[in-house]
Parts: sequence; structure tokens; C-alpha cells
Amino acid sequence: MRETTEGTGAPGGDRLAQFEEERGRLWAIAYRIMGTVSDADDAVQEAWLRWQAVPAEPPVASPRGYLTTVVSRICYDLLGSARARRETYVGPWLPEPLLDGAGAPLTVGVAGAGRTEGPEDRVTLDESVGMALLTVLERLTPAERTAFILHDVFAVPFPEIARTVGRTPDSVRQLASRARKRVRAEAPRRTVDRAEHRRTVEAFLSAVMGGDLDALLTVLDPEVVWRSDGGGKVSTARRPVLGRDKVARYVRGVVTRGVERGGLRVARADVNGAAGLLFADPASGQAAVLAFTVHDGRITEVDAVVNPDKLGHLDFDRL
Repeated sequence: MRETTEGTGAPGGDRLAQFEEERGRLWAIAYRIMGTVSDADDAVQEAWLRWQAVPAEPPVASPRGYLTTVVSRICYDLLGSARARRETYVGPWLPEPLLDGAGAPLTVGVAGAGRTEGPEDRVTLDESVGMALLTVLERLTPAERTAFILHDVFAVPFPEIARTVGRTPDSVRQLASRARKRVRAEAPRRTVDRAEHRRTVEAFLSAVMGGDLDALLTVLDPEVVWRSDGGGKVSTARRPVLGRDKVARYVRGVVTRGVERGGLRVARADVNGAAGLLFADPASGQAAVLAFTVHDGRITEVDAVVNPDKLGHLDFDRL
């Protein structure tokens, strides 16, 4: 339901200015709910079209609140059909990667507004854009995911979320609580220290490119998991590779074939807010973005996105 007040109309350029002020935040919400750059772009564009169509009178009391509800509802509606498509996806489905932390550090207003939970129930923006957490969010229902992202990440009050998902505020509170418990139970252990994470990724790269198997085994956790998202477009493992020995053999084989073809390029980059790696193999025309989860100086998870449809927004020619 639209809230209105006197004296806050936004005709013409004012309406555009108000939308542009919120665009980054709206995109951040959309990406975290949808997990794809293309869907986030589409949701924000649709929100702009709907914002343009809102009558100037009576004026909207809170453009931020109104636009948050609009873009969240768009994503919530899209998520149902997106999940159906992902159920028939070939191999593991991973979020589309962001480079250099794009979409992570954003100002979202007063932290904790409308919350009754303690600080331990909150998720920072940097955490919420991480590949590992986004992968866990794929296991939630659309309503749980939307409630969790809006409340625990963006501090949206339960009554506003209720309008988005068509539930009561108490029901939304329960949705967020269930989502929170599942995230706590299923999110992998990880190192918060960025320097340690970066050092571990550097050690992985050095071992792989140097062909040092012992060093590679040292940097991998005994129960490491490697997930590859090729979407049936690229030849890659269609099931997760489990365990240190198997992952080491797998990654060495992939890199060795790239080196033998000649021209393999690699670059360091922040992937979804944490140190990661980019690989480009001109001979095969393939590229990959690797995101890592690190705990106590060892890699516990590697998410490798190689589906070209998920990398189209990235410029690998600059490697």
C-alpha cells in the first residue's frame, strides 16, 4: 500500500534524482535476492519504470521505503520462476560473480532499524555478498530468502517486508528466523581476516602455477569442496569434487591442460568482496572466476564459475 504525505512530490527531474540516489542500494538488494547480475539489472530497470508511473499527487512519503518494497516485490516474483529453472540446471548452480567487491560496500541507512534481535543476528553487507553465503541462500524458499536479506542485511522492518511477500509481520519474523537458523547451520566456517584470506589464495595460486603438489595439498583443507558451474555450456565437473586429494588432482589437470594449449592468463581480483582469481584460456575461448572460502589458513571451498552466460558482464580482455 502506498504511503503519502504533503509537500514531498517528485515531478520530473526530482523523481529521477530520488531514484538515482537509491539505485545502488536497490541493485544491492536485487543482486542478493536473485544471485544474478542480469536479474538485478532487470529488477532495477522495472522499478524505475514503475516509479515513473506513480502519480505525482498524492506524493510518496518515503521514496526509499516505496522503492525498496517495489524492487523487493519484483525480485520475489521473479525468484519463483528462477528457482524452477535452476532445478533443471546442468550441474551446480552458482551466483554470477562480482569483481572488485562491486555491490558490497553500500550505505543502507541506520543499522538495526526496526530490529529486535541482537548484533549476532545481523549480517554485514560484505558477508551477504560472499559467494559461500549466496550459495546457502539458494536452499531457502523465496519468502525466507527475501525476508532474511531485507531484514538481517538491510534493516527493513517486518511490516514493510510483510507487504512484499504477502504475509503478516509475525509470519515474516518467523521466516527470517528460520532462514537465519539455516544460514548458521549450513554456512561454511570462514576466516574473517582479509589478509589471511588473501595470503591463502596467493599460496594456492603459487602452488598450482608452480606445479607444487605438496604445497597445494598443504593449502587445501582435508574436506575441501570444489564446485564448478558450467551450465552444460563448458566441459567441467557436474558434481562437486570432494576432498583434498581429488581437488588437487582436478585443479592440476585443468591448469595443466590450459598451460599446454599456451597463453593461459591468470589475474588476482576481489570476487564478491574477497580475494579470488580469474583465469582466461584464449586457446579454448574459456574463462573462469574462482571464489574461495578460507578457514584457519586453509581453503575449505572453491566456487568456480565457468558458464560463459554468467561471465558476459566481465571484461577478460584486460587480463
